[in-house]
Amino acid sequence: MSYTKRFDNRKFDEMRKIEAKVDIIPRADGSAMFKIGDTVAIAAVYGPRSLHPKFLQDPEKGILRCNYTMMPFSVSERIRPGPSRRSTEISLVTSKSLLPVLDLTKFPNAVVDVFIQIIQANAGTRCAGICAASMALAHAGIPMKDMVAAVSVGKVGDKIVIDLNKEEEDHEEGATDIPVAMNSEGEITLLQLDGNVNKNELFQALEFAKKGCSEIDVIQRKALKDFYKGVKNE
Repeated sequence: MSYTKRFDNRKFDEMRKIEAKVDIIPRADGSAMFKIGDTVAIAAVYGPRSLHPKFLQDPEKGILRCNYTMMPFSVSERIRPGPSRRSTEISLVTSKSLLPVLDLTKFPNAVVDVFIQIIQANAGTRCAGICAASMALAHAGIPMKDMVAAVSVGKVGDKIVIDLNKEEEDHEEGATDIPVAMNSEGEITLLQLDGNVNKNELFQALEFAKKGCSEIDVIQRKALKDFYKGVKNE
């Protein structure tokens, strides 16, 4: 089936409107909000702090621990509170996507905790969470070699698109969802694929992802610069 026009009239390579801000939770060591379309993620960083129980400690470097959850009211049908198999999996892939840019060697036997809450969801939640977490880690002053940006790309009907919304994910012909995270050099730190695409379609999707992540990276860095400009002027 030919998919000729997106539900919200965006171009196939056009993302939804993005907003980003840091320092939104005063008591956290670092915090950020990332909004893409109607999907809103908030991330809070606590640490580095001593890791307990001690048998989990690494004497050579600190440990990154991510916790992703969706608020019960974030979607139209209320979610059961508490951890789920999905939230546990997303917490793990979030950690793996962020670790390549972090330098935790200065924090032996310590842990850096990142708590990600999705307070409003319309697809792309894990990618929004990764974007918020990367900003929050930078705001917390954790040593980072780069930022990480993430966006969902995929196939709806016969078209490759970027930043799928819920209507596209639920398309009657089925949709292929490909969450991708990258650093500013375009090096991939996360790639998941749920569905079917051929090699050429995957390469086109990755080109869309590279362009989208580059745009997100600019927005993330601007949010951090705006915060530090404000601090400097106080």
